[in-house]
Amino acid sequence: MTVRARTARPGRDRKAERRSPAPGRERFAPGDVPGVAVVGGGIAGLAAATLLAERGARVTLYEQGDALGGRLAGGRTRLADGSEVTMSRGFHAFFRQYYNLRGLLRRTDRGLDRLRPLPDYPLRHSSGLTDGFARVPRTPPLSALGFVALSPTFGWRDLAAMDAAAALPLLDVRVPDVYERFDTVSATDFLDRVRFPEAAHHLAFEVFSRSFFADPRELSAAELLVMFHIYFLGSAEGLLFDVPTEPFPQALWEPLGDYLRRAGATLRTGTPVRAVRPDDDGGGVRVLTDGGAHPHDAAVLAPDPGALRDLVAASPGLGTPAWRSDVAALRTAPPFLVSRLWLDRPVRAERPGFLGTSGYDGLDNISVLNRYEGEAARWAARTGGSVVELHAYAADGAPRLVQDRLLASLHRVYPETRETRIVDARHEWRADCPLFPVGSYRRRPPVRTPHPRVTLAGDTIRCDLPVALMERAATTGFLAAGALLSAWGVRGQTLWTVPRAGRSPVLRALGAWARR
Repeated sequence: MTVRARTARPGRDRKAERRSPAPGRERFAPGDVPGVAVVGGGIAGLAAATLLAERGARVTLYEQGDALGGRLAGGRTRLADGSEVTMSRGFHAFFRQYYNLRGLLRRTDRGLDRLRPLPDYPLRHSSGLTDGFARVPRTPPLSALGFVALSPTFGWRDLAAMDAAAALPLLDVRVPDVYERFDTVSATDFLDRVRFPEAAHHLAFEVFSRSFFADPRELSAAELLVMFHIYFLGSAEGLLFDVPTEPFPQALWEPLGDYLRRAGATLRTGTPVRAVRPDDDGGGVRVLTDGGAHPHDAAVLAPDPGALRDLVAASPGLGTPAWRSDVAALRTAPPFLVSRLWLDRPVRAERPGFLGTSGYDGLDNISVLNRYEGEAARWAARTGGSVVELHAYAADGAPRLVQDRLLASLHRVYPETRETRIVDARHEWRADCPLFPVGSYRRRPPVRTPHPRVTLAGDTIRCDLPVALMERAATTGFLAAGALLSAWGVRGQTLWTVPRAGRSPVLRALGAWARR
C-alpha cells in the first residue's frame, strides 16, 4: 500500500493521511469467487467480512456468541419491574479520529445519525480537581498550550518543571519507530522520566493507560505515546467523541448484519470454531465446528486474544513453530467489571453523560445512560428514575466486593444516589481484552501469517499505523481482508489515519533532535 496525504472528508483533520490499497479489480468475476471464512464477529471480523463481501467473495462469518459485536455485543434481559432492556459491556467512546471504524459504520448509516456527540470528556480526581477538554483548542500545539492554560492539575509551573529533553518524543511519534524506542519502558516509568506532575498523573492514566484495561506499571510506554499522539498531540480531532443513540445491537450491529446478508454473506452466530486445518496442498483451509469440517479458500481469524491462543493451539498444522509461539505469548488484560444500575430516582440534572474518575477505590468512570441512549432515556422517562453505569478496569478482588466498592464510590461522587433504591442491576465480569506489557511488541503477530491464505485481525494484532483500541480492530480487519484480496488481484480498502509523524516541521525537527 502507498501512504499519501489527501483532501479529507469535510470536517476531518486536514492532515489526516490516506493509505491506498494496491491496484486491482473492483470485484471478483462471476465464476471466480472464492469462499472465505471469517472467525469472530467483533469489529475486526465485521470489517473483514464487509470488505470481502463487497468485493464479491463468498463469506461465511463464524461467531461463538449469539450476537454480533464481540466485546460490544449486547443481549436482552428482563428487569425486576418487568421492563425488557438491553445489557452490554457499556460505554465506549467513538472518537472522531476513528476514521476506519466510522467508515465501517457508514455502510448502514451514511451520515452517522445513529451516533451523537457528548459535550465533554470530564475527568475528576478524588482530590476534587476536575479537568475537561471541551474548551481546549483541538489543533496541536494549541491543544497542549490551551490545556495547560485551563487545567487545574497541570499548569505553567508544571510544564516548566518537566524534563524537556525526555518529553520531546511526545512531539513526533512515529509508528513503528516509537515501539523500537519505548516498548521496553513502562508507562509509569516514562511519565516519571519526563517529570510529569504527580497531580496530573491521573490524566495520563485515565485517558490513555486505563483505556487498555491495564495497570500503567505493566503497560508499554510505546502504547502510551501512541495514544498521546492519536488523541492529543498528533491529531486535530481532539478528545471529543460520539456515542450510539441506542444500545449497540440496535444502533450498530443488527443493521450491519443485515447489510452483510444482502451482500451474500452467511452469518453463523452461536457457532464456536474449534480448529482451523490447512489443506494438504496449501490451497485453502477447513474450519472445524461442532457441525463438521467446512472447506474455504481462505480465512481471517479475528477472535479475542485468549480465543486466538486456544484456536491456534488446537490447530497444529497452522503456521510455523516460531509464529505459534508468538501467538501463545499473547496476554489478556486483567478482569474488568461493568455494573449497570436502574435507579428509582434521577441523578442531579448537571451530571454529565460520562465522567472519568480517579482515586475512588477502583472506580474508573460513571455513565448516566439516559443522558444519551434512547432505550435508557425511555425507561427513565417512564419510571422517573435513571440508568447509571460504573466501570472498573484491572479490577482487583472478589466480584461481590468490587461491586460493593463501586457502589460506595458512586455514592461519594454523586451523593444523591445514596437515597436511591436500585430497581435492578446487571454486572458484566470479563477478561478478554488484550494486554500490551513492556517488551511485547516484537512478538505480537502481524496481519499476515506464514500461511498465505490465513490472516489475523483484531486490536491485539500488530499494526504499523497510528491506531488503537476499536480503531485498531477495524483497521486490521480491513487490512486482513485486503491482504487476501491483493493475492487474488482484487482491490482492498482505502484507509485513513491521523498523521504518522509530528504535525509540523518544527515538531518533527524537535523530535529528530531527541532521537539523536
